[in-house]
Amino acid sequence: MLKAIHTTSRLTVLLAAVAALGLAACASQPTRDETQARVDAARTTLDNFVRDPDMRWFRDHVGRAKAVLISPQIVQAGFIVGGSGGSAVLISRNGDAWAGPAFYRIAAGSIGLQAGAQASEMVALVMSEKGVNSLLSTSFKLGGDVSVAAGPVGAGAGAEINADMIVYTRSRGLYGGLNLDGTVISVDDGRNHAYYGRAATPVDILITHSVSNPHGQTLARVASNAVNGDQ
Repeated sequence: MLKAIHTTSRLTVLLAAVAALGLAACASQPTRDETQARVDAARTTLDNFVRDPDMRWFRDHVGRAKAVLISPQIVQAGFIVGGSGGSAVLISRNGDAWAGPAFYRIAAGSIGLQAGAQASEMVALVMSEKGVNSLLSTSFKLGGDVSVAAGPVGAGAGAEINADMIVYTRSRGLYGGLNLDGTVISVDDGRNHAYYGRAATPVDILITHSVSNPHGQTLARVASNAVNGDQ
């Protein structure tokens, strides 16, 4: 019994360390050029999702979304004890336009039979005020603080889904394959500061619009085109 408890404790510590490493990887001295590169990568990811013929449900419902969270790369790695980490940007609806982007970190850990490394990209439609309010807080957990569901693809495009966030992930060109339940999403203050040239919270960026960066409109334009069906 004591041996089992000791083993579980070691796994818990290792799991926490993996999640911390995911956060640390996203926190390394951001610059305005580096943050703009992340916005550009997010724009490419969103554009690819929008243009994919299997993403009919996504295109049909992006106009109802209150915000869109995009991560060009979430890295999942480990053997027995694993974790995933990455960064994401958020744009939110501001009437008929989109505000943002705001920067976030993504970190999760898991214990199970796994090996190797895998990189996935993610786009999540934030469908409720609860989901938006969670993103305005310091951090929250998918599946805990907000409900999360996998987005339907292809033949499942007619499905009705009720969740705060509808999440699509894709790895090696295939949708699905990355379970984000339990993932912690937290505000990336360093990248927000670097991108806007001053300390900026998600409320500053998305609600009061007290900071701005015109280069962020390239991402907003893709979302607007998706809503208007201009792909």
